[in-house]
Amino acid sequence: MIRSSFAPGVAPVLGAPKAHRSFVMRNPSVLIFLGILALFTLAVTLGAEATGTGALSTSFVKTLGMTLCLCLVAIAMDLVWGYCGILSLGHFAFFGLGGYMIGMWLMWERTEGIVLSATAAQALPPTPDELRAAVGQQIFGVVGGSEIPAIWAFASSLPAQLALVVLVPGLLALVFGWLAFRSRVTGVYLSILTQAMTLALALYLFQNESGLRGNNGLSGLQNIPGMTHLPQSEVSIRFFWASAAALAIGYVLAAWVVAGKFGSVIRGIRDDEARVRFLGYNVEGYKLVIFTLTAIIAAIAGALYYPQAGIISPAEIAPIASIYLAVWVAIGGRGRLYGAVIGAAFVSLVSSWFTGGQAPDIDLGFYVIRWTDWWLVLLGFSFILVTLFAPKGIGGLVDVIRHKVVPDRHGADLGPDKGSFREAEQQ
Repeated sequence: MIRSSFAPGVAPVLGAPKAHRSFVMRNPSVLIFLGILALFTLAVTLGAEATGTGALSTSFVKTLGMTLCLCLVAIAMDLVWGYCGILSLGHFAFFGLGGYMIGMWLMWERTEGIVLSATAAQALPPTPDELRAAVGQQIFGVVGGSEIPAIWAFASSLPAQLALVVLVPGLLALVFGWLAFRSRVTGVYLSILTQAMTLALALYLFQNESGLRGNNGLSGLQNIPGMTHLPQSEVSIRFFWASAAALAIGYVLAAWVVAGKFGSVIRGIRDDEARVRFLGYNVEGYKLVIFTLTAIIAAIAGALYYPQAGIISPAEIAPIASIYLAVWVAIGGRGRLYGAVIGAAFVSLVSSWFTGGQAPDIDLGFYVIRWTDWWLVLLGFSFILVTLFAPKGIGGLVDVIRHKVVPDRHGADLGPDKGSFREAEQQ
């Protein structure tokens, strides 16, 4: 008999054979999620205008693609909050930064194409300096300038901007997290700090001197270079496929992170940080890794979202957006990856229905309820109800469906805590 590494003469616990099974076998919910996502992607493909029957409009396919991106950033929020216990009110800032990084390339390439088309009839083509000056005038003329800021140095290179999608939010999260965690800032104080970081970034981007066109933001992002000859129906379904693939990869990565020892440690930090530190774990290091990783995931989601939205402005990075993100995760059920996806998808689609004018107004005689005005009130009320009466969120319904039953155990406890493995179970 193989002996336990924790105490002489004690056989291994029941979980040992489970460790030898594949990741998917140990986490069947991952396979279920991927199957549902694949069926959903197939259904949208068959219903889209470009690839199917046309039952789904191009605008609705774009909405679904953007919703998948929001589900991905919700997974990032669930990792950092639901599993590690860090209530970050700044993760949508990383989402927006990812959008800005890819938006710079999209806007540069589109503007350069416009300038080249306008000068095609000239006897002599423009020199590189003349072309650059004309592009700068086109992009920054709206804010009264023509000089190209230093941060646009790599805007003409797609590989460089894709690298910046990861590097800029990742470095910001790394520096911020290192400063905050090494000072052992926790709880509500850490939430306030993340919100302050987001507010400072938004206020900076609102300035014309930021180099990102201030309040005007970056626009025309739906005109993808190399795809201008394609109809928007074709572009929308391609971005939908890319968003679905990113969500699938992000979900598998997140499930892999929380399934192993790393996941056990961050859940321990969430439940009792002092005890985990007492056991010898580098709590600050674990928190920094998860904070930086989730920031990068959020940035990738933003890089896919804004080309579908067509525009990004500093208002997208305002603290309220990160608060909405926390509400989505809470309604879906934090601490459950599929709960975060359900919450983001549900709230996003319902929000589009209410704010898009599709929900009928209710005439009470003395007052008319217009959902475009009352949607945020309804969302806040829903958040309060979920917090008070359904802390597991919508995802908690899965437990009811599965009829989770506590196993009938026999024999003496092998540990001091209730629920420890028993003698009969270790054989």
